[in-house]
Amino acid sequence: MSWNPRSLPDQAGKTFVVTGANAGLGYFTSEQFASAGAHVVLACRNLAKADAAAAAIRARVPGASVSMLQLDVADLQSVRDASETLRALPRLDGLILNAGIVHPSTDRQVSLDGNELIFATNFLGHFALTAGTLVALRRTPGSRVVSLGSLISRLMDSSLDDLQLATTYNGWKAYAQSKIAMQVFGFELDRRLRANGAGTVQSLVAHPGYSISGLTPGIRSVNEVSRCKRVMDGLQLLVGAQSKEFGAWSTVRAAIDPDAHGGDYFGPRLLTRGAPTRQPATRTSRDRAVASRLWERAETLIGEPFL
Repeated sequence: MSWNPRSLPDQAGKTFVVTGANAGLGYFTSEQFASAGAHVVLACRNLAKADAAAAAIRARVPGASVSMLQLDVADLQSVRDASETLRALPRLDGLILNAGIVHPSTDRQVSLDGNELIFATNFLGHFALTAGTLVALRRTPGSRVVSLGSLISRLMDSSLDDLQLATTYNGWKAYAQSKIAMQVFGFELDRRLRANGAGTVQSLVAHPGYSISGLTPGIRSVNEVSRCKRVMDGLQLLVGAQSKEFGAWSTVRAAIDPDAHGGDYFGPRLLTRGAPTRQPATRTSRDRAVASRLWERAETLIGEPFL
């Protein structure tokens, strides 16, 4: 079927959890699910911001069904607590692994668990969350996990041998590694689900292209951008930028397109912007040896086997 991101298939009766849903891509992903009739759980670190995002969705989508869940993906205990809540849901149709640090710090920082902060936030917490909610996903026919990748995987590469960057930290290297790890995880998860007889759960990967705040609709307490930034970001239309509202299209298609399949990779048609289409992923993203090492190390760090 042809895909129209402005006219989504009915999702009434379904439940989607979106991490980092209070702003940016996560907010617009959540709003688009709600507009299609789904119940959306906004899984956010800051509940006040989550409440503002929920209010915005209800104002923009009459009749929207939205709830909130406190989740700090950089804190493994918070992930365990949130996972326990999500396992109790009667159904879980989609787990959207969106939360992340986009602008890396100059100096290396660590999470409460002692892991490099960008790696812990963008990847490790999501690995643990997926493991912790797999029971709910498996009992929901047709459920999907969507991992948010990035265009940076095409600009920088890593075999993911040095995840903690204890002596070699560089902010953009840390960010690139975390997003490459998310893509590697998404594809490996689908392979392992099928190998373990859990093929009713599918894992897909999406990237938002070059999506920036200054081109995104202004929403109070969700996306408030200065006039100067709007002017500066407007100039980036010339290099293929788009709004975060449009950037969310790839994630939403991966989550609900009935013709999508586990292992698919979606991104904007013109790479940095445009309607979402299937795309080839980088070689490293689908490298099984890289995936095996990452999986083993991640299981060690969260202190439990995934499957």
